[in-house]
Amino acid sequence: MSILFPGIEHDLDLEVPALPQIVYIVGLGNPGRQYRNTRHNVGFMVMDRLADRIKGSFTRLQFRALVIDTHYEGKRLILAKPQTYMNESGRAVDSLIRFYKIPLTSVLVVHDDADLSLGTIRIRPGGGSAGQKGVESIIDRLGTQDFPRLRIGIGRPPGQMIAAAYVLQDFDRSETELLGGILNRASEAALSFVTSGLEITMNQYNGQL
Repeated sequence: MSILFPGIEHDLDLEVPALPQIVYIVGLGNPGRQYRNTRHNVGFMVMDRLADRIKGSFTRLQFRALVIDTHYEGKRLILAKPQTYMNESGRAVDSLIRFYKIPLTSVLVVHDDADLSLGTIRIRPGGGSAGQKGVESIIDRLGTQDFPRLRIGIGRPPGQMIAAAYVLQDFDRSETELLGGILNRASEAALSFVTSGLEITMNQYNGQL
């Protein structure tokens, strides 16, 4: 509502500035010290790297997720780490989407992928879960597969090891030497999603480190 003052010229065609676009990036993992360095928690690791880049910290708990609510390059940015354990990730993800009224095209889910070799990053606009239980939970809660993903390769388990055991192991020493570069590139890709959108980010970041 505008207030008009006599004797003052008013421009009634001025537009009300639009609210900043909101982008929601969620990294998947398991809470607890014992899971901190496991392959399954690479999504959490990317979120921590993002927090460092934007000089934020995960000190706020909202809808069973640790959340940073900030602004980046003119956009409102929500970062989240669900604290529900991996298999129930959809509960926190869905609640935050509904609360902030975020369109699914502005959501990016960051997670590990054992079907991709270590160091491979693949950004996609949607698709199935490929057996990733956190993504499966999100699909079940949202009722759709149509939300962007940032998949980070952790490689296949060796020999006859079952995938469930493999993903809950810590990265080994040789993998850890590569991990810093992987997290840097993945966090750069996530911020590119915020500033440049999905298509440009896919073209620039998909591939092997």
